[in-house]
Amino acid sequence: MSEWLIRNAAHLVTMDDARRVLRDADIRLRDGVIVEIGAGLATTGEVVDGAGCVVTPGLVNTHHHLYQTLTRAVPAAQNALLFGWLQSLYPIWARFSPDHMHVSTQIGLAELALSGCTLTSDHLYLYPNGARLDDTIAAAVEVGLRFHPTRGAMSIGQSAGGLPPDTLVEDEAAILEDCIRVIDTFHDADAGSMCRVGVAPCSPFSVSRELMRDAAILARDKGVMMHTHLAENDEDIAYSLAQFGCRPGQYAQDLGWVGSDVWHAHCVKLDASEIALFAETGTGVAHCPCSNCRLGSGIAPVRAMRDAGVPVGLGVDGSASNDAGNLVAEARQAMLLQRVARGADAMSAHEALEIATRGGADILGRPDCGRIAVGKRADLAIWDVSGVASAGSWDPAALLLAGPTTVRDLFVEGRQIVRDGHMLTLDLGAVIARQNALTQSLSEGM
Repeated sequence: MSEWLIRNAAHLVTMDDARRVLRDADIRLRDGVIVEIGAGLATTGEVVDGAGCVVTPGLVNTHHHLYQTLTRAVPAAQNALLFGWLQSLYPIWARFSPDHMHVSTQIGLAELALSGCTLTSDHLYLYPNGARLDDTIAAAVEVGLRFHPTRGAMSIGQSAGGLPPDTLVEDEAAILEDCIRVIDTFHDADAGSMCRVGVAPCSPFSVSRELMRDAAILARDKGVMMHTHLAENDEDIAYSLAQFGCRPGQYAQDLGWVGSDVWHAHCVKLDASEIALFAETGTGVAHCPCSNCRLGSGIAPVRAMRDAGVPVGLGVDGSASNDAGNLVAEARQAMLLQRVARGADAMSAHEALEIATRGGADILGRPDCGRIAVGKRADLAIWDVSGVASAGSWDPAALLLAGPTTVRDLFVEGRQIVRDGHMLTLDLGAVIARQNALTQSLSEGM
């Protein structure tokens, strides 16, 4: 039996059904589950002092491309819109190996962990030189984060009118066959699962209509979730209108890509009818505010989505378009952008944190995560608010207004992953050195 007691947390932001914020609270964790919340609790297990700290549920990242941590701040892609950005980076990504995929995933997951994330999805849609989804799953096991990888794909290359080069696309029958393989090998639907697999054709401009439809059929037959990019910017909308004769929301609906088992990344350009469709069908949205700013895509209508009842979570997106993977910073940016677009009362710090925790967990089909309540998984972030970032704060629980962007401690499934701001599961210095060597080799080959 493994037991921990987090004692005397100054503020406990539960994100439970009542959205309670408790003062001077204790939390007992046993065998990966939260078993007791109260005051003055005793334990025979290990104790973590929560004095001067805010404790939140672990944050949940609903959209990432972890392989992109090897291509941050590439000069040719620094000032490009989405399509030009992709065309600048595809030739670099085509040189990746399984080692590139594994190391970049280790770095991306460590960065997320240090920013308070305990559960992350990943969208891997290119598989050059023998790379497989298995490479990223192995990295996640080493780091210790709860993982929801998605088997992405591209099948329409430039010679067929698509955006990616032909060297990065795959045969559609082979794509579906490998989706079945990774689901059968890695997907765990049980409570407390550390790995669930999704099906994720990259985007409407890189796969065929037939693959979108067949992928949805396969995913529902296997009982797994579905993910893709949608309505990211004006170019995306123009492509949909020109190629399909309809807006992205209609295209998604026609091919079976709406429902509570579906979540779409970005959705910056959804109109009122598409928001209503997503609300009616329970279709989720992964909001990626920093990437949307970085690529000049616009401000997603998150306030309108939330008001309509659309499930919304947060995503850091790829580190080639962000160029960071700090999830608590992403939550702050989400709050600020809605205020820029709609006024200072458009989104509170508490609502943005809710989107970053239980909002994301619900989108990924994980109501056992994203909240601190008895019976939920023991995924917790502990933030030290005794330092300079929170000095003078009247409300430390309003973490996104005045708080640190790195956790002190992080627990996933009741296992300590970060202690005193340092990773426990990786020799991070050695992995950073390996990452930088790989990046140097890629840049010298340009």
